[in-house]
Amino acid sequence: MNSRNLFIFTLLIIIATYLFIFGQDKTIELIKNEYLFVLALIPITLLLLYFKIKLKGKELIDFNKNSAISLKSTIMFFLIFQVIDYISEDGFIGMISLWFLYWVMGLIAYLLMETINYYKNYKARSI
Repeated sequence: MNSRNLFIFTLLIIIATYLFIFGQDKTIELIKNEYLFVLALIPITLLLLYFKIKLKGKELIDFNKNSAISLKSTIMFFLIFQVIDYISEDGFIGMISLWFLYWVMGLIAYLLMETINYYKNYKARSI
């Protein structure tokens, strides 16, 4: 499963879980509380789109090929943080209320990695 599909799938699961457990009002409130992180996605996405347009039709080098993280290690990392959140955020409800934040942070990291890859390709072509 590629990263894009995984992000879409997990967002749907997170929202479905939030709606089931918290209801619509609390779900909207939890998502609104992370507005600064969501706003951080805008310049990163715009920069990525800029580089994609500039490099359209050109062969790209994957500078991130050595930075692949396995799904197994990602899940283990997530589970460790779930245990920590369960303890520090007063149980199950506090733990799952951070899922959207983790999703946004993961998306930011993914988009930054892609943007850096495109930037390195752009620089390699302009030299």
